[in-house]
Formats: sequence, structure tokens, C-alpha cells
Amino acid sequence: MGKIRRGGYVFITYKGDHDPPHVPIYGDGKMVLKWNLKDWVPMKGEASRKILKLLEELVKKGEL
Repeated sequence: MGKIRRGGYVFITYKGDHDPPHVPIYGDGKMVLKWNLKDWVPMKGEASRKILKLLEELVKKGEL
């Protein structure tokens, strides 16, 4: 499991997790979004512009 803190959110990744590759995102201790990294769509919740920007940066840097 990996935790990345950015912009007031916590992005969590799990090695060996089920397909599709995804990342749960927490804000204030609650899951606000589960993002499908393969198809680039939400699995649960709605993505704000801020979260999308953070996701793009993390993927570009190879952190997700």
C-alpha cells in the first residue's frame, strides 16, 4: 500500500489490487472519489478540477 498526500487529499494505491487499476482518494478522512486509472473515469464519486489536476500530475511523475 502506498499513500501520497497532495493538495489536502490522500491518494492510496494497493499492490496486487483487483482490476482495473484505480486509486481511492480521501479528503477529511472520507473517500471522495475512486478513480479508474486505465479508462480515466470515476468509479465512485465525482472528480473536481483540482483532483483531476493532481491525478494528472501524479501519473505524469510516475507516482500512480
